[in-house]
Amino acid sequence: MKIHIFGASASGVTTLGRALAAELNIPYFDTDSYFWEQTALPFTVKREPTLRNTLLSNNLAPHPSWILGGSIVSWGQQEWMQFDLVVFLYIPHSIRMARLHHRELERYGNHIFEDPIRRQLYHDFVTWASGYDDNSTKGRTLAVHEAWLQQQSCPILELRGDLSVAQRIESIKHKLSSIS
Repeated sequence: MKIHIFGASASGVTTLGRALAAELNIPYFDTDSYFWEQTALPFTVKREPTLRNTLLSNNLAPHPSWILGGSIVSWGQQEWMQFDLVVFLYIPHSIRMARLHHRELERYGNHIFEDPIRRQLYHDFVTWASGYDDNSTKGRTLAVHEAWLQQQSCPILELRGDLSVAQRIESIKHKLSSIS
């Protein structure tokens, strides 16, 4: 079973992906681990796309089943993109942005307010993430995600609303039982 879960930043992709992986006893892979180089200042240096795709492909290859979390809409067509199920998460803008602010504060503490570089990175990230719903940001937007969904040939499950992780897992398990 190859499951892809994606949505806007702070929509709950990683939380759900890890919980579902534990429930199904299969590995979880997060696209951020491949998209970004590991640097002292995280999420600032993008990995070269060919290397990114090769690394992910090599990590997925040994596993007959896995969950991939995160947006890959601009990653080209790769052989590992043959999903059995795609899960799209959408939560209302105000809830998502509150989660995003909380997550960033939890990750970086007051550095996002006190350190000038970290403050600018935080501001730029929040500005970018806030444009998802009205499609005013560059790159990952609701319109881009919905268009990508239309191109998929595998079953799709859209989970819209502020659902709990348990509710989301039950919906996915129900969907999986109907396609197995």
